[in-house]
Amino acid sequence: MSRLIVVLAMLVYATGAAAQTTIDAVTTTEDLAALVREVGGDRVKVESIARGFQDPHFVEPKPSFILKLLRADLLVVIGRDLESGWLPPLVQQSRNAKIQPGTRGYLDASITARVLEQPTGPVTRAMGDVHALGNPHYWLDPGNGRRVAQAVTQRLNELRPSDSAYFNARYADFDRRLAVAEQRWDAMMAPYKGAKIVTYHRAWSNFVERFGLDVVGYVEPRPGIPPSPGHTLELMRAMQQQQVRIILIEPYFDLKLPSAIARQTGARILVLPPSVGGAPEASDYFALFDYNLNSLVNTLRQVGRGHHPETHHPEHR
Repeated sequence: MSRLIVVLAMLVYATGAAAQTTIDAVTTTEDLAALVREVGGDRVKVESIARGFQDPHFVEPKPSFILKLLRADLLVVIGRDLESGWLPPLVQQSRNAKIQPGTRGYLDASITARVLEQPTGPVTRAMGDVHALGNPHYWLDPGNGRRVAQAVTQRLNELRPSDSAYFNARYADFDRRLAVAEQRWDAMMAPYKGAKIVTYHRAWSNFVERFGLDVVGYVEPRPGIPPSPGHTLELMRAMQQQQVRIILIEPYFDLKLPSAIARQTGARILVLPPSVGGAPEASDYFALFDYNLNSLVNTLRQVGRGHHPETHHPEHR
């Protein structure tokens, strides 16, 4: 019996030692998971709750999510109320004291990000699904990707000081590669500065500001509010007057109305994923921008040459 106890103790010790070799991280989105992987490398195991093809505002809670959170040493969230409809009960039910809000194992990635569209007055239901803390789609600006990676690096250093040199070196490499990529992306977009577009939802605010696009209007009159016939007619008039040729839409929205607007205005629908994993080619943070900007530039080039408008799914090229 005593020998069995010794063997079991050794197994428990070995399991605990193995667990200490990596930090278990859970993120709410694939975008955050991609950034944690950039910094954490093989010292961090990362899982995302939402998939890249899902609308991160609306994620169906599952028991498997609670199990992921139960094992986590670190939880990284987008914040700004993006996950407020589904995440808090999961975190609470996990009963994992390490990742509760306010602890070292809970990281709100928006704290250091540059967040747009922060309301200056009271937010009411009449305004639609407006986020009272600002637009949470901030990761679509590479500068915010850098800021989030910095925050992740700092938190990993706190959780595992013995690996801080490793995490710092990986962040420095990420920062260098991102600076090179930004030069490439800026060069791609330079000929199209000021191009006028319409988007379905306000998910692209950071993206269009960063790359110099001009949003003439939105298919949704207010976030989460279905468009009325009057709003749709007004939008089409503005598109015709300003010669808008692209409607940018996320993969999870219905294309029926945007397609009708495109037919009436001569515009083209461009379906782009706002998140890593939203298309097979958008496999990491760099690939997300490569894919979206290549698709956008190709479409801008085509509509500029007077090609017949159609719905354009770049992933099907």
